[in-house]
Amino acid sequence: MHTVFDDDDLIQVREVAQKFAQHRLADGYMVREKSGYFDMDLLREMGSLGLIAPELNEDFGGIGAKFLLSGVIIEEIAKADFNFAYAPLLGSLNGQILQNFARPEIAKDWLCKVTAGEELVAIALTEARGGSDAANLGLRMEREGNHFVINGEKTSISANQIAKAVVTFARTGAPEDKAHGVSAILIPLDLPGISTSKFSNCGQNSVGHGSIWFDNVRVPAEFLLGEEGKGFVQVMQGFDFSRSLIGLQCLGTARQTLNETWRYIQERHAFGQPLSKFQGITHQLAEFDTKIEAARLMCLNALWLKDKGLPHTGEAAMSKWWPPLLAYESIHACLLVRGHAGYSEDLPIQQRLRDVLGLQIGDGTAHIMKNIITKDRLKQLTAG
Repeated sequence: MHTVFDDDDLIQVREVAQKFAQHRLADGYMVREKSGYFDMDLLREMGSLGLIAPELNEDFGGIGAKFLLSGVIIEEIAKADFNFAYAPLLGSLNGQILQNFARPEIAKDWLCKVTAGEELVAIALTEARGGSDAANLGLRMEREGNHFVINGEKTSISANQIAKAVVTFARTGAPEDKAHGVSAILIPLDLPGISTSKFSNCGQNSVGHGSIWFDNVRVPAEFLLGEEGKGFVQVMQGFDFSRSLIGLQCLGTARQTLNETWRYIQERHAFGQPLSKFQGITHQLAEFDTKIEAARLMCLNALWLKDKGLPHTGEAAMSKWWPPLLAYESIHACLLVRGHAGYSEDLPIQQRLRDVLGLQIGDGTAHIMKNIITKDRLKQLTAG
């Protein structure tokens, strides 16, 4: 159950997130990215401020806040450091999965550490053989007494080398069972038989992505999430929440870049007048400003629907495919306004461009999101 949480509370928490982001994260954004370093001290500081998964119940380290609050937080964090915003994103996504489907004692153990910023939990769905065909899994999970034995590989996993555990989807049924033969399980990453690698990407290197290999890894059966053979169907519902958060993560970064560019064209002069006098520049920025505001309201609406317990699958899918694309296009336009200065590594614009590009791929491509929207809308028409 959510506690009573009014607009004044939301504004207050937003101000806390904004101060933390601008005073503690912004200056180190490019340094952390260039070194591939994720600062766990900053994560603990963020946790101490209550900025990780506040929507969780108090038993699990949250405050029972509205889902909308997590969207407001991730938007502010992403304005300062797009990659650090993965921490509240993973905290909220996995927080909902563990709170709803893990045994209470396991959920409490892990989630209290997640909300405190002491540890990260990753999520492993993607495989090289499946890609967008998420239910086409080759990772096997066989029951042996009180354990599951897991063999195979997961790839393109965010935070795979800094997380302490991973929510993993594996096949327990026959391949022809497709999604109905997939189970979910929480796997501590210090178990014997687990190894990881880190990709060399053009962005998002401070949080990192890579592969996880499981070689006869024995996981206690009590770490199963949901029912055996139903993990994919049950647990994947939580992705509607994360898709809305991803949209706001991308838009927060785009908004910061656009605000900086508005200030820049007031200060920069050409042909004896500020760039703000040239409609070729201002009209383009005005269009992106309008689109960013519209996309932001769409994401917030999806979270509002979730808070009300109303269907929001289509709205969440819209929040996942359009905002990452819009963020990339708007940041690209702002980079060009700056000329070579925007292209150089002296400013964070080029880094933001590379970082937001990754979320046009990860967590579901635009084509998959459009398929979800189509299915959702046709279902509504049939029901109506």
